[in-house]
Amino acid sequence: MKLAKNLENLGTESAFSVLAEAKALEAKGNPMIHLGLGQPDFKTPKHVVEAAKKALDDGHHGYVMSNGIPECRQAVTRWIKKRYNADIDAERILIMPGGKPTMSYAIQCFGEPGAEIIHPTPAFPIYESMINYTGSTPVPYDLTEDKDLKFDPDKILSLITDKTRLLILINPNNPTGSFVEKPVVDYFAKELEKHPHVTILSDEIYSRQIFDYKEMPSFFHYEALKDRLIVLEGWSKAYSMTGWRLGWSYWPKEMVAHVNKLLINSVSCVNAAAQFAGIAALDGPDDSINDMLDKFTLRRNLIHKGLNDLPGIECSLPGGAFYAFPKVKGTGMTGAEFCKKAMHEAGVAIVPGTAFGKTCQDYVRFSFAASRENIQQALENIGKMLSK
Repeated sequence: MKLAKNLENLGTESAFSVLAEAKALEAKGNPMIHLGLGQPDFKTPKHVVEAAKKALDDGHHGYVMSNGIPECRQAVTRWIKKRYNADIDAERILIMPGGKPTMSYAIQCFGEPGAEIIHPTPAFPIYESMINYTGSTPVPYDLTEDKDLKFDPDKILSLITDKTRLLILINPNNPTGSFVEKPVVDYFAKELEKHPHVTILSDEIYSRQIFDYKEMPSFFHYEALKDRLIVLEGWSKAYSMTGWRLGWSYWPKEMVAHVNKLLINSVSCVNAAAQFAGIAALDGPDDSINDMLDKFTLRRNLIHKGLNDLPGIECSLPGGAFYAFPKVKGTGMTGAEFCKKAMHEAGVAIVPGTAFGKTCQDYVRFSFAASRENIQQALENIGKMLSK
């Protein structure tokens, strides 16, 4: 059979490959601590689960509107108003089956041969994968040039040309756990006003996992950019709802009809019961979020200190999300070699930095969305591995 050539440009998400290899070892009787996937180890809040059950009991079993049921889109606008004091038209909110469709649709809308799309590296791998798939030119900005793995607004601004169509920002960042604070983003947003031909895709999926009581610098704060702003958000991380496949995004008015067509052509709609669960999450109490953040803070502190205590490893302090992205060059191994050894000798599954960008061969990603006991055991196992 003759397949489309651009399929060769698609990448993948290596965290799932790591999971498969680790599970295969487990099946052979090898103990394994999983610090690979970015999946909170908490249950979805009970009132959210009950809302989905009630929706099913009430007969919400059929197709719904492709852009999301009105009640769910309105719940999103209420949440934005409450959190960021921004008034948003519910017609500019689209309910998605997770966060990836927003990445994919945004890049498809702007990407084609001759177009340039600016993106971070390291970053969630689907971004560069989709840029390459569309035939557009990826223009990376390298976070590893900063000791804390944060983006530099001036460096990004210097990459903008007349061919730039889309600028991708991830804050807090996956995989680095870095977080750029509001004063820096305020400056950046002001400078972006000088480039009206560039649309901004702000990935804010980790907006509820920010440490040390710092403010989330959402791009909803910047009125001058709203007509060329896409915001990626959702329920997966904040409410421990990864398997529900439920996300939402905000779009420029002129893009809504086009993105809705992409939804109709690909997934039809998000299942109704999940959307009623999403309403309950957004309108309900934040107790579960606050409890998770307290636990994530303890885990962050544990893994940050533990990694820096290991010989040959350097790790910056994560400011958000639930990832640590240490440099392991001092061990004499590349990130890929370190991960392979950790899995087979220490029984710890982690992801090599090259899964997130070509410049990250000296790095690995630890997810601390696991218990403190597992994190402590993983650190001890890796310590023994390095001492051999």
